[in-house]
Amino acid sequence: MQPVITVGLDGSPESLAAARWAADEADKRKLTLRLLHAWSLLSPEPARGPSEVDQNYWAKRFVHTARAELETLHPGLPVIGSLVADDARKALLHAASESELIVLGSRGLDAVESYFLGDVSMPVVARAQRPVLLIRAETPVKADAAHAAPASRVVVALKLNGSSDDLLDFAFHAAAAREVSLLAVHGRSVPLHARVPWGVDHAVAEEVTRDAQQELSRILSRWREKYPQVDAACVIRLENPSKAIVQAAHDAALLVVGRRAHRHGVAPHLGPVAHAAIHHGHCPVAVVPHD
Repeated sequence: MQPVITVGLDGSPESLAAARWAADEADKRKLTLRLLHAWSLLSPEPARGPSEVDQNYWAKRFVHTARAELETLHPGLPVIGSLVADDARKALLHAASESELIVLGSRGLDAVESYFLGDVSMPVVARAQRPVLLIRAETPVKADAAHAAPASRVVVALKLNGSSDDLLDFAFHAAAAREVSLLAVHGRSVPLHARVPWGVDHAVAEEVTRDAQQELSRILSRWREKYPQVDAACVIRLENPSKAIVQAAHDAALLVVGRRAHRHGVAPHLGPVAHAAIHHGHCPVAVVPHD
C-alpha cells in the first residue's frame, strides 16, 4: 500500500479541523491522504438504489464534502475516502498499522473531556503502532503560506534514559518540513538534596542542570548532524516534567511526546507527561511510540 496519512472523520468540527491539518501535513510530506469513517452499522457493500434508502448516504456525503474541500485547498494532493463497517477503535488501530501517521480531532482542554468519538481515541493513542496526532477544532491551518500564521517551533519532551530515536526522528522531521526551530525540553523535579529550609540550594540546582544539559546536548548531537537545516536548542527545567512541557509548548506549532511501545503481557498506558500534553496543551500534540 502507498504511504498515507490517515485522518479519522466523523463529520464533527473537530474531525474536520483534523482533516485540514492532515491535508496540510500530507502535502508537506508528499503523501496520500486517507479520510477514514468507521461505524459498525455501515453497509459493508456499496448500497444500491436511490439515496433516500441508502443507509450510508450521510457518511458518504460528509466524506465526499470533506474530500472536495481538501482537494480544492491542495490541488494535486491525492485524497481517498474510506468507509469501514467496523468498530471505530478497531478500524483506526488497523489503519495505524498501515499509515505513516494517524490524525484525530480533539475536544476541549479539560481532563474530564474526551476526544474523537468519545472513548475511542485514548485507546488508539495508547495502542497504535505509529504516531497519533491530536488536533483541536480551533487549530489554525492555512494552505496558502502567504496568509499563514507566523512560524513557530516544534517542542519535544525528552527523558534522559532509554531510547529516544523514534521520538527525535519524528520531531526533527516535523521541524524540517515546517522550516521552524526545535526545542527539546527536559523537566525534572528539584532533587531532595537541593532543598534547604530557605528554598533551593542554587549550587546543587546549577550542578544538576549543567549535568542534564550536557547529556541532552549529547543526545541531540546526532540529530543536529542529520538535520542541519533545523535550529535545535535544549532546555532543562527543574520542575514537574508535565508542567514544564505544557508551559514550554504554549506557543508551539507542534508538541511531540513519547510513550513506551506496547510490550506483550503489559497493558498499554500513557505516562503523566503524555496525559498532560493531551489534556492541557493548546497546540497539536503528537504521541510517538518508542522503545
